[in-house]
Amino acid sequence: MIAQNYVGCDISKQWLDFFDETSGRLRRIDNQADAIAAYVAGLDPSRDFVVMEATGVHDRLLRHALAKAGVPFSRHNPAHTHHYAKSTRRRAKTDPLDARMLSDYGRRYHPEAEPAPSEEVERLQSLAGHRDHLVNMRATAKKHLAEAFDEIVIADLEETIAYFDTRIKALESLIAEVIRQNQDTARDHALMVSVPGVSKVGALSLLALLPELGQRSPKAIAALAGLAPFDNKSGKLNRRSQIQGGRSRVRRALYMAALTAIRTC
Repeated sequence: MIAQNYVGCDISKQWLDFFDETSGRLRRIDNQADAIAAYVAGLDPSRDFVVMEATGVHDRLLRHALAKAGVPFSRHNPAHTHHYAKSTRRRAKTDPLDARMLSDYGRRYHPEAEPAPSEEVERLQSLAGHRDHLVNMRATAKKHLAEAFDEIVIADLEETIAYFDTRIKALESLIAEVIRQNQDTARDHALMVSVPGVSKVGALSLLALLPELGQRSPKAIAALAGLAPFDNKSGKLNRRSQIQGGRSRVRRALYMAALTAIRTC
């Protein structure tokens, strides 16, 4: 058997720092497609495993390059890896040291490889996030309108809200078209909205932000959404189990679905 080699990668907007545990080599490259492709070409899919922290969009190019080359990788919550770093009594913090720590983290916990990124899911995530941003700005404008008394301000806010209404409606039409273009996604969306209380927006949030649906166990899905209660007991102390962590936007979508279902069904 070929021994697994864990390559730690610290990610920033400008560059990527890699640490190869076998060679002990540190290397920094630009966070650009060409530089990443050249580095990934030197990795062995049967031996190398890249460990990184979840950094939003800054790891996107690397994830796609690794998936294209067949190199396994995993992303981890920075809070978890930072706790691990503290457990090793390391006080210094630099990008190269973080890359080394992530390599050690992989060796210690042997994480499972993540599935290849889906461009369709990423597009839905981008569109859903932009829609939420517009809705939040509209809500802020409505709040200001409720407190406004000057006629000019009121007229301007009403015009702004009408503009947001138009943009949100157009964006929702685009999202619906993206969903219709994929047969599997359209089927899943239709199944979700058939459940009492689940709206089109709620179904979109689940499709975009919880793509593991249908691929993980119910308990795993509950944990990913942050709805799985965790025990809190020690000695004679027996506190109530509480939910924690997870994906807050998914919880909000599920909360609204449950609230609607209670009221209408």
